[in-house]
Amino acid sequence: MSPHEVAVGRLSTLVARARSAALVGKMGGRPAPLVEAAGLLLVILLFARLHAAVGTDVAAATANALTVQSIERAVHLDIALRANQWLTEHPALIQPAVYYYRLYYLAIVGVLVWVFVRHADVYLKVRRTLVAMVVLVLPVYWALPMSPPRFALPGVVDIIAEYDILGSHAAREIANGQNLTAMPSMHVGWSLWCAYAAWCALRSSHPRLAPLPWIFPLGMMAVVLVTGNHYVLDIAGSVVLLLVSIAVASAWGRLVERRRARD
Repeated sequence: MSPHEVAVGRLSTLVARARSAALVGKMGGRPAPLVEAAGLLLVILLFARLHAAVGTDVAAATANALTVQSIERAVHLDIALRANQWLTEHPALIQPAVYYYRLYYLAIVGVLVWVFVRHADVYLKVRRTLVAMVVLVLPVYWALPMSPPRFALPGVVDIIAEYDILGSHAAREIANGQNLTAMPSMHVGWSLWCAYAAWCALRSSHPRLAPLPWIFPLGMMAVVLVTGNHYVLDIAGSVVLLLVSIAVASAWGRLVERRRARD
């Protein structure tokens, strides 16, 4: 066999292995990339469809929002209106806040891909946490529809509707019962997940850098308040959601390991 034929044969073998790994196998301990991408896309599409179907009761959402406002006043956490007014008084910060609010999806995808490629040892754990958050939040939205401050708190300016980089008119969405899922805030929830995933990836190899990703959700907490999209208690709900999802993902992982041990 000539050197050329040997080289062609080796290349064909490598291509076949890579294709097999991408479709059905594993690479470096990671799930199959294409199967993983297809599974996550399905989860996202199902979440979007189910999210649109819950939290549509305007009367209940308004009543729940008034209850939250009363609780926040009682415990001196009613800062949503003042935070929103502060932003309107600083117009130079409005557009950066809108970009921060809208473009966080890029951070989610970026963190997910980065952990998959560079930190396979923690990928399954953080992916399970992400899926757990999707599953756990939908019953909350169904049971507790909630109007955001921009709809239910007099005096709040709907910053996103006024300055949205996507050109949407969010203030009109209340007419058809949309955007009544303020509790918990998934903008904060997803940003907390990003920080958690990055922290898991960095804490062993770069412990000094590991705390830095938590700056991202802190910024998001400020943004959702000043733009009139969430109450303080919505943010607290997001923290609880992440903690419960981490616990569920951990139990999920232990169950998988026990089944593998039995097999």
